Amino acid sequence: MTPSDPIRRLFVANRGEIAVRIRRTCERLRVEAIVPPTEGPAALDLLDASAVVAAARAAGAGAVHPGFGFLAENAEFADAVERAGMRWVGPPPEAIRAMGNKATARRLAAELSVPTVPGSEAPDQSDDALRAEAERVGFPVLVKPAAGGGGKGIRVAAEPGELHEAVAAARREARAAFDDDRLILERFLGGPRHVEVQVLFDGHGNGIHLGERDCSLQRRHQKVLEETPSPAVDEAVRARLTDAALRLARAVGYVSAGTCEFLLEDDGQFYFLEMNTRLQVEHPVTELVTGRDLVADQLRIAAGEPLGIDQDAVVHRGHACEVRLYAEDAESGFLPATGRIEQLRWPVGDGIRVDAGIELGSEISGRFDPMLAKIVAHGVDRREAFERLATALDATVVLGLVTNLRFLRWLVRHPVIRDGDARIDTLERIWPPHGQPAGIGIPAAAWETAAAAFHTAGAADPWRGGWRINGPPVIRLAADGEERAVRIPPGRAADGSWVRDAGTVHVDVAGRSVSFTVAPPPDVDRAARAAATLAGGAQPAELTAPMPGAVLVIHVPVGGTVQGGDPVVTLEAMKMEHVVSAPHAGRIGELHVAPGDQVGRGQALASVTVRSE
Repeated sequence: MTPSDPIRRLFVANRGEIAVRIRRTCERLRVEAIVPPTEGPAALDLLDASAVVAAARAAGAGAVHPGFGFLAENAEFADAVERAGMRWVGPPPEAIRAMGNKATARRLAAELSVPTVPGSEAPDQSDDALRAEAERVGFPVLVKPAAGGGGKGIRVAAEPGELHEAVAAARREARAAFDDDRLILERFLGGPRHVEVQVLFDGHGNGIHLGERDCSLQRRHQKVLEETPSPAVDEAVRARLTDAALRLARAVGYVSAGTCEFLLEDDGQFYFLEMNTRLQVEHPVTELVTGRDLVADQLRIAAGEPLGIDQDAVVHRGHACEVRLYAEDAESGFLPATGRIEQLRWPVGDGIRVDAGIELGSEISGRFDPMLAKIVAHGVDRREAFERLATALDATVVLGLVTNLRFLRWLVRHPVIRDGDARIDTLERIWPPHGQPAGIGIPAAAWETAAAAFHTAGAADPWRGGWRINGPPVIRLAADGEERAVRIPPGRAADGSWVRDAGTVHVDVAGRSVSFTVAPPPDVDRAARAAATLAGGAQPAELTAPMPGAVLVIHVPVGGTVQGGDPVVTLEAMKMEHVVSAPHAGRIGELHVAPGDQVGRGQALASVTVRSE
């Protein structure tokens, strides 16, 4: 294959919505896209680089596109693809090595006089050395994996006493995500914006930028909402930001699409954070305002073609914004959710784009990232774009598992967001609103819908409810840990607001999928325990898994003492860690799990005895 040969068969080394999105461009360009299965007996392990290369060669692919994620920023994988005689749709391995490591990238930025956040990239990774460097940098301090991106593994130590656990957790997650547990430290800045610049370079030395994106709305260093242009960037700041991004990329011989990320202060001062040497999740907003297809650009560049456009020809039209639909429960601390998609409806209309990786019947497990889809809106200005996005979210329906849809509907209407005043710490300040999650609880109408749905399906067992001679039919239902006797309303439940799956009815409650089941008959033992508790009996607290996942760490042995809030078990689900803490002071009476165990939601993990005074 000569340097100018077009790519005819592309192996997509990824899954979910990015694989679907890449295939869509391939279909338009008449490129055969090969997307390997990641579930079932023929599943390909996308974390096994050698297996992926072998699968791509066996499929006769001329090129490999890694999408975004682990393989996209793995220089060794890029080398292996090229050694196997295939095109790598991404930057040269040398550029990935130079910019994929945050410590190396910070040093390069300093050489180019691009400001960086005060921090440390000390080669000594011992606990003592990191503690000394943290004292020098100053608290609060960010502990960040040197390798990889996407916010993985980042921890904040507000004061010296929190550093040890922050370092241990960051190392653990970095090792799991990037096979590299080296860390860097940065001063934690309170309240800046997160702004990034999209760059595009070909293999002939030509490079342009496609403007900036504002990604300030974040949770646990994971982006939630993105938009372009940034409401905080004027032409003068834009010129400085984009110049810095182009200089950084050019200095490492960058090729393909990439993104330089910055923190922006209110006075216009900015600091370089890192470069993502890949396509970003939020690239659709840039595509909508520039009219470009970044995947098509990547394929042409990988085939050896020149950009074919200079900076003056880049035109920005209107405004675009995007939110990420996740399989997570925003009203329960954003815990991951699993289940089967039982009903699905996407929005349509002017300026609306949906990049989805799910379809009706999809099974959502805890093995992968919880992102299900991206919902994007474009308008002539920022006001129209956000109005269209709000309308699109109202029209979206996902039933069968809990998603963050209800949260997103609330978010895009919040005054801080509509006014363009979001900072990286905004979400932790506005959510939950007034101390309570928005819309939490199940309204009476939802219980009645579920009761009518069971009755319509012939599943309403009168002996499980409050049946009486000449009385109204009643069914006892359970949902979200609550039980209620519900009078069955006359008529049928409204179509479109619910769907039945075996013995469960899933009801759409303002965008949240709530699962109702017929409650079990009264349980004598359960009633006795409740009575003992009401009478003041000291019952051990049972810690249960808030979501399905793997047991990562047991923090306290049997017999060990804990204070309220102390970590007892750390679980991992959907590539994120979640700590289950002691509800009060006491001792660990029993441990029901061990590191490496897989647990289901609600499964017993440990018991904490009540400490006697």
